[in-house]
Amino acid sequence: MSNPQRFGAFIAAFSALVDADGADERRIFDAGGKLLADLVRHDDWLPEAFARPGADSYRQYLLYRDPRARFSVVSFVWGPGQRTPIHDHTVWGMVGVMRGEERCEEYDVPTPGRPMTPRGSHPVRPGEVDFVSPRVGDIHVVSNALPDRPSISIHVYGADIGAVSRHVYDPATGAPQAFVSGYHGAAQPGFWDRPAGTRAPGG
Repeated sequence: MSNPQRFGAFIAAFSALVDADGADERRIFDAGGKLLADLVRHDDWLPEAFARPGADSYRQYLLYRDPRARFSVVSFVWGPGQRTPIHDHTVWGMVGVMRGEERCEEYDVPTPGRPMTPRGSHPVRPGEVDFVSPRVGDIHVVSNALPDRPSISIHVYGADIGAVSRHVYDPATGAPQAFVSGYHGAAQPGFWDRPAGTRAPGG
């Protein structure tokens, strides 16, 4: 990490966008998607502590929580072969890939008692941004598309996503099960807003 202030500038710009247009999902996706794409095109700001894969599953690290919980920013780190279950979000979200490559497999809203129906899949490569919401499509599986190294994406959601009650779905029956994801690591970091000499190693 050499430029943590890049993330600070992103937070300032995104906060201003939410102040002005927080109720307008289309505007958030348009202007906010450009901000996120610019952020993930630069791989010089994320501390190693928030880029570490887990041996057992993907990792979800909180990078920023808006003081009024209007949005949150999270780094997702995927080891080779790691993937989510079929899940939803219930709020808008943007996924920008910074390292590696991810694959998104989209699903229709389930019909109770029937198997989940795939809508299609697509890769998301470095610098690209994908979008989810109940309006544009909210149910998917995300996985690391690379068999030999981790992938990292930066997610922005229209809530404190680690505290939102969401659902995972049974592929065979479409049955939803509520869950709250939380985060790996409880503290919200402040690596972008402290002078370089005061930052702890790795954070």
